Amino acid sequence: MSTETFDRKKMGDASLSEALPSSIFTRAIFKAAPARVWDSLLFYEEIEGPPPLLLRLLLPSPIRTEGEKSSVGSEAVCLYDRGHLIKRTTRIEERSLYEFEVLEQKLRLGGSMRLHGGRYALRSEREGETQVVLETRYTSKRWPRWFWRPVERFVCHLFHRFLLRTMQRRAEQA
Repeated sequence: MSTETFDRKKMGDASLSEALPSSIFTRAIFKAAPARVWDSLLFYEEIEGPPPLLLRLLLPSPIRTEGEKSSVGSEAVCLYDRGHLIKRTTRIEERSLYEFEVLEQKLRLGGSMRLHGGRYALRSEREGETQVVLETRYTSKRWPRWFWRPVERFVCHLFHRFLLRTMQRRAEQA
C-alpha cells in the first residue's frame, strides 16, 4: 500500500490555506478482479466492528449509514457517536470510479477540519488484480500548516489503510 499527499498549492498564508482543499491519496493492490473489488466498496460508517484503537482515539466512532449511495445524486447520512455527515454521490463509472461530496458536516474532526469529499478509483492491473486509489479532500484551519499538515496526513492515511484493508478482505474472500 502506498501513500501520497497532494497539496493544491504550497501555502504560506493562513487565509489561503483555509480556502483551498488538500487531497490525500492512498493506493492498494487487491488480488481480485475489478468487479469483485467494486462490490466491496464501503463507507467507513458501514464497516462492522470497531476501528483500531488509534482511530477510535483520533476520530469520531462510526455508527451506521442511512440512505442511498448507489446512484448519482443519491444522499446518505453517515452517523457517528458525536455527529453526522451527509454525503451525495456525484459520479459513478461502473467498476472504475465512485465519487462523493460532503454536503453537511455536523462532526468535529481534528478541531477545525472540513471534509469536502472523496473518491474510489479502480484500475485493472495484471490479470486478477485491481489497483484502488482512495482520496479524501478537506480543508483545515489548523495553524501553523507546516506542523499540522503531516499530522493530518498521518491520520488520513491510517484511516484509508483501515478502510482499504477491510475492503480487500471482502474482495479477496468473495
